[in-house]
Amino acid sequence: MILSFHPCFEADLNRLCAGRQPDRYDRKAIQAAHAVILPQGCNYALYSLARTHCKHIFPNWDARFEYPGKIGQIRLFRKIGVVHPQSYLFKDIRSYHLCKGNLKFQEIEPYPFVFKLNLGGEGAAVFMIGSDAVFKEKIQLAIKQEQNGWPGFLIQKYIPSRSRSLRVCVIGGRYFAYWRIQKNKKQFGTSLAQGAMIDADSDPQLRDAGVKATQAFCRLTGIDLAGFDFLFAAQEENPQPLFLEINYFFGRKGLGGSQAFYAILEEEIQAWINRLPTTT
Repeated sequence: MILSFHPCFEADLNRLCAGRQPDRYDRKAIQAAHAVILPQGCNYALYSLARTHCKHIFPNWDARFEYPGKIGQIRLFRKIGVVHPQSYLFKDIRSYHLCKGNLKFQEIEPYPFVFKLNLGGEGAAVFMIGSDAVFKEKIQLAIKQEQNGWPGFLIQKYIPSRSRSLRVCVIGGRYFAYWRIQKNKKQFGTSLAQGAMIDADSDPQLRDAGVKATQAFCRLTGIDLAGFDFLFAAQEENPQPLFLEINYFFGRKGLGGSQAFYAILEEEIQAWINRLPTTT
């Protein structure tokens, strides 16, 4: 029996857990299932329940919950050993104040550098820091976020990248790559929400390098539904893909829109089901 919690994938049994915590009926359904399909909005409680009571789960988000937030992702990059911008991680304001006197930021100074809150998407929690005044302002923002229950931030080396980033989406066994290019030179950030444009054709060799890096990373981590962001250093003649972030909620415009995305997702879920062993 295939159990689906995804509102857009119909299986033998369908349940919705949006806006609530899983209950004993969800647990019984999971225990009886041969495989479980989870939504992108899956919370930790539902994922943990499914992982505990069913052998076959799509998507595999072990890494998402074991290494949460932007800080967790940098720790995962370090564990796997992939190249990424030099980063300093602070779990809270107290840890920053305890460490800042001993930090030289040798790989980051002089300005500019990048400041990232631990949580936040579409570039809304990522800032270019070009002065002491702006840095102090973002530290105050981190304090407010911590007071609201969202602690943590990181400081990262700024990588000039021709105002573009590469997005590589993995959906099941398929990979899609496209550039996000910021035409407004006064705007920092390359998310589509910040006005970036999609380019699926430029620099195919670099796009292929990003796809290959993503494939290798996914083989090691089991990730099978996410959008990976990469930078390529503009000053290097043969730049390698620098892992920037993993987005477990990612935009669909670069994939042709929501309808195209769900068509791909449904095909890949079905292909995943077809590859499962017939018995547990």
